[in-house]
Amino acid sequence: MEYLNKFPADIDRAAIAAALAEKQRWVNQQKKGFLRYRRPFEILQQYRAQSTDCTSDRVKIGNQDEVSTAEQSLIREQLRSFMPWRKGPFSVFGIDVDAEWRSERKWRRLQAHLPELNGKIIADIGCNNGYYMFRMVPGRPEFVLGFEPSVQHYYCFKALNCMAGFDNLDINLLGVEHIGLFRKAFDVIFLMGVIYHRSSPIDVLKSIESALKPGGSLIIESQALPGEEPLALFPDKTYGKAPGVYFVPTGSCLQNWLQRAGFIDVKLFCSHPMSPDEQRRTDWMIFESYSDFLDPRDHRKTAEGFPAPWRVFLRATKRDKK
Repeated sequence: MEYLNKFPADIDRAAIAAALAEKQRWVNQQKKGFLRYRRPFEILQQYRAQSTDCTSDRVKIGNQDEVSTAEQSLIREQLRSFMPWRKGPFSVFGIDVDAEWRSERKWRRLQAHLPELNGKIIADIGCNNGYYMFRMVPGRPEFVLGFEPSVQHYYCFKALNCMAGFDNLDINLLGVEHIGLFRKAFDVIFLMGVIYHRSSPIDVLKSIESALKPGGSLIIESQALPGEEPLALFPDKTYGKAPGVYFVPTGSCLQNWLQRAGFIDVKLFCSHPMSPDEQRRTDWMIFESYSDFLDPRDHRKTAEGFPAPWRVFLRATKRDKK
């Protein structure tokens, strides 16, 4: 919790401390569901890479010659304990981790539209294993905090960053529902692949707006419907076989949500159809993936018959009230 000292007085320190303490008690339970990820982390945290590289598509943590053959085998075994790997790719001491998502493609789409990261305080909400946090490192942020309530992803990031040794990256087990406690705390917030999982998206966006400093930036990426009309799909049970999907907006609908939430200078800078080249099964994610979520007779539709998903990327700004 030392990182709380980086934030201004406006944050609700008591509520944040209480939430963090509750989450820590929860994750410290001696149960299989927690130990299956905690134990690999405890093994991997003893290794420290001599070299790292976050500038290329594959986040590189250490070289093969930094560990023995036996150590590399042990590291591989522990990394596979975090399967399924959703975000990547990574290279860890010469072990290539090919994740389900080709996350480097999303990062390339973002790069030309990123706000200034140098010296900034940043939040990555739903950060997963931290792939995008590592990609932010070359931008020299003062601090990046990942919000990730999944035990699997939480310990995976902690293991990766213990080996990488970046002291300006950290993670907690809080979710997007806690972001409003961090009032005027962040210069930049990333919200990628989250908004369509929330039952009240405008309320979420209002909370995020409150957590930005005046003039701060939001980068948001979402599953979306194709089309120009400001519409959103509300599936009855699942969308692309995924439960917990509420509103799937078009790009213009998401623009309207952002404006209604108080953001200005809202810009949709990228929109593209999803592809099995970008989300697919690999040796590190052996379960169903994108192609399995579609109608096998017509890949323009999901398994339920809805329009197949696109992805949209937007940047928005909090009004500078000074």
